[in-house]
Amino acid sequence: MAEKIGFIGLGIMGKPMVRNLLKAGYSVTVYNRSVAPIKELEAEGALAASSPRQVAERTEIIITMLPDSPDVEKVLTGQDCVLEGVRRGSLIIDMSTISPVVSRKLAEVVVESGSAMLDAPVSGGDKGAIAGTLSIMVGGEKEDFERALPVLEAMGSTITYCGPAGAGQTVKACNQVVVALTIEAVSEALVLGSKAGVAPEIILKVLGGGLAQNRVMDLRGPNMIRHRFEPGFKVKLHHKDLGIVLDTAREYGVNLPITGRVAQMFSTLLENGKGELDHSALLQVIEDLSQHSLVQTVPEKV
Repeated sequence: MAEKIGFIGLGIMGKPMVRNLLKAGYSVTVYNRSVAPIKELEAEGALAASSPRQVAERTEIIITMLPDSPDVEKVLTGQDCVLEGVRRGSLIIDMSTISPVVSRKLAEVVVESGSAMLDAPVSGGDKGAIAGTLSIMVGGEKEDFERALPVLEAMGSTITYCGPAGAGQTVKACNQVVVALTIEAVSEALVLGSKAGVAPEIILKVLGGGLAQNRVMDLRGPNMIRHRFEPGFKVKLHHKDLGIVLDTAREYGVNLPITGRVAQMFSTLLENGKGELDHSALLQVIEDLSQHSLVQTVPEKV
């Protein structure tokens, strides 16, 4: 009989992840700070809980998908928290993107309580969450990974065991470096070509057929050239992730000069009130510096 799943955090990513668990036949108990997503998923077959503690009391595997380290700490160890209701032998899977240091610390606390914990951050954005094709990178004990694998396979298509506690978060930090720098590189290419007189859609077509092809361009490129920045992954969250990256780099004595510069670009967007936009809105920083907007050169239809 399949284990009962608890899921805490029903945002852009969490809600479709729950839907995929329901499609896979799991019983899923959900909790979120705002009630609307709970009601929506309850109508689709999920069970509602009134607190993280109640989620833990009713389930064997508890998944968290939250914005930042303090949020995960509060849900796991704060008032009415998961650890107040968790049963011995339960498994907590944190799929948020948080600090590897915090992740290792929380894993120690969970183990002391008689349960187990995996850090399992994801890549693939909202589209991957909806399609169930997320890339999931997992840190923790190997036997806990094996236990979690069927559950993770309901939400992702590439699930990789990365090593002990914190390893999943470390790999996610590496992922966020590459994604951020790729968005910045695509932005530079689009603005350069466009200001020199080439249509942005032509740039996307040509680059997409050669060595420069990348998933950022495939998934976000058409929206970037139209300034359609509805969030799949928000600026404020990628800015937070790069803060984690830079803190981790300092801890290990690694120099990340370009990552630092791109983090400053995300800071600029935040300062300009654009934190809720998709992270591909980084394009606007390059446009402002270049005094050129792609929307001036894009026809009505690609």
